[in-house]
Amino acid sequence: MFQQNTNSYSAMKILHVSAECYPAAKAGGLGDVVGALPKYLSHRGWASAAVIPKYQLPWFMARQFELVYAGAFRLNNIYYPFAIEKEQNDSLGFPLYVVNLPGKFDRPGIYGDTTGWYNDNAERWVFFQQAILNWVLNMSAKPAVIHCHDHHSGLIPFMLQHSLEYRAISQIPTVFTIHNGEYHGAFGWDKHVLLPAFEASASGLIDWGGGINPLASAIKCAWKVTTVSQTYLKELMEYSNGLEGLLRAEATKCVGILNGIDADVWDPAIDTYLPHHFEGDIGAFKARNKQVLQQHFNADLDLPVITFIGRLVREKGADLIPDLIARVLNEGLGVSFLILGTGEPHIHEALASLQWRFTKRCAVMLAYNEGVAHQLYAGADFLLMPSRVEPCGLNQMYSMRYGTVPIVRSVGGLSDTVIDIAEPELPGRGIRFDNFSLDDATIAVYRAHELYHNQAHFDQVRQRIMGVDFSWEKAAEQYIEIYENL
Repeated sequence: MFQQNTNSYSAMKILHVSAECYPAAKAGGLGDVVGALPKYLSHRGWASAAVIPKYQLPWFMARQFELVYAGAFRLNNIYYPFAIEKEQNDSLGFPLYVVNLPGKFDRPGIYGDTTGWYNDNAERWVFFQQAILNWVLNMSAKPAVIHCHDHHSGLIPFMLQHSLEYRAISQIPTVFTIHNGEYHGAFGWDKHVLLPAFEASASGLIDWGGGINPLASAIKCAWKVTTVSQTYLKELMEYSNGLEGLLRAEATKCVGILNGIDADVWDPAIDTYLPHHFEGDIGAFKARNKQVLQQHFNADLDLPVITFIGRLVREKGADLIPDLIARVLNEGLGVSFLILGTGEPHIHEALASLQWRFTKRCAVMLAYNEGVAHQLYAGADFLLMPSRVEPCGLNQMYSMRYGTVPIVRSVGGLSDTVIDIAEPELPGRGIRFDNFSLDDATIAVYRAHELYHNQAHFDQVRQRIMGVDFSWEKAAEQYIEIYENL
């Protein structure tokens, strides 16, 4: 029924289960975290690996994989074949395994394509998790901890403890990290047949709100629950689409650990995406990289440059951006806006209209482009993050590493990482505004304009933020403490 190569995973201590892992597959911050944390844990002696689906994406098609396990899991007397493959050469700095599930993930998108979400996502993610547990069940050397990320792996803690098929591995500890509590992955009880047989008395552990809720199940069943910042954990207990009471009830096993950034990837002195590296002079570094931005954006870059990089969606506050740009430019404020990202069509249309109205003052690239993102961090003066929800936020850390001052709303990890320059007793790192409103965001942009023209203060802030250590070292130590306790 199966074959395996045990040498490929015999040293593994921590197995990270995720839908994303940068640079293989990334839709947001989840990919960045899973692409970095295993590497830093391995540096600390906790040999770690990640497993994600094998998508039909360019990164996968350009890599070679070796088979380490082939088998099948059974549902309602139907066998579903799958294969676990390992990327050859470990180019990410740790072993990356992929689940090859014919017909489920061999598609040109992670969660959906240009027509929308895939309509069989519930089935895809349940099958993905079962394939992984069948693989673990047949490993000769089991991982010490299975670390699950977001709802796509949220049923693993339940299945380990209450599915008869996995009783032999039920004592493997599980850690579950909530990267984005907005998405629960819930589906109806009519699809309970997707799950392997489980104890009937345990059905309440997957139920929430009358349906099967993987996020709620993970909070109930995981040995330890983490969120990606301390403030975000508090916010989830106040608003998490109906899980507030559950999180408060499970508070004793929950902890907020601020994400880090991969300092090897995000280093202005060696960044391979940049034609001009940082050599000690911030002004010269910015000026040279601003010139390069002219290749991508038709804008007046002699003015203070404010950029937005990311998904143009409501969650990120992107629906506020068109009105904000229109107001400050109509009022004659001397700034230029550069926008990079994709998202909701009505935001695309509004930004395209602004680009036509304010030639040279507003330039938009409706695309995901990693190289241009790095160039924007290096060449822009300010980064705008008006988020409604920001569990941790990595963009503000990237921007500070490159001397770009963040303008952020005081929410989630943005509150934990960006100290306002007006704080009397703390060294300021950026500009914050509290309320999600056009008025508050406008005031923040005016404050940025004022800071830019106070050259001495501006240079002081840029020097300070480039020296802040946002690497994964501290976060990795906190996760290791959790693993050791488990």
